[in-house]
Amino acid sequence: MLLPRKIAQGVADGTVTVAFRRWAAPRVLEGSEFHTVAGMVRISSITTVDPDGITEDDARRAGAVSVAEALATLRGSPGQPVFRIGLEWVGEDPRIALSSDADLSADTVSEIAQQLERLDARSSHGPWTRRILQLVADNPGRRAPDLAESLGRETQPFKRDVRKLKNLGLTHSLDVGYRISPRGAAFLAATKRTAGGA
Repeated sequence: MLLPRKIAQGVADGTVTVAFRRWAAPRVLEGSEFHTVAGMVRISSITTVDPDGITEDDARRAGAVSVAEALATLRGSPGQPVFRIGLEWVGEDPRIALSSDADLSADTVSEIAQQLERLDARSSHGPWTRRILQLVADNPGRRAPDLAESLGRETQPFKRDVRKLKNLGLTHSLDVGYRISPRGAAFLAATKRTAGGA
């Protein structure tokens, strides 16, 4: 489930506690947690509602200024059910602390290398992890479509791959593009030293 930055920040500061979505069937599970730009958010409840019954208070709790604005954000076919999803902030994204750790032991470097090898092994388009990691390091803030094009790849699959590196604490997302994290930079430096000494 994706939350715009403003809504995610509202969940973090407690001003946003619900979201409304029009789906053919629920796409989230009660109790599940997901990443947002403002940290981790938990689905505290999910119920179907009559959109005509959404109140001004409901709209404010969803981060909208009016019922009309809340209804205008609903996507999907008018005949599909509308779900009221309870949201609560869990805490900071653990990937932030992970990504800032640049003090990597030899065992940690080896562990990261193995994680990247597993991603490469599962790839349908061949090994990609080291290449994209270095590309992000060399091009901070460059647009994802431009980075993808430089590799001859489609943008969305490329962005999914970068997200996998982010989940390992190796990259950061920016408003435009990406940058290497301290952990990612330390890993690249360690592996270059190893290669240089081989």
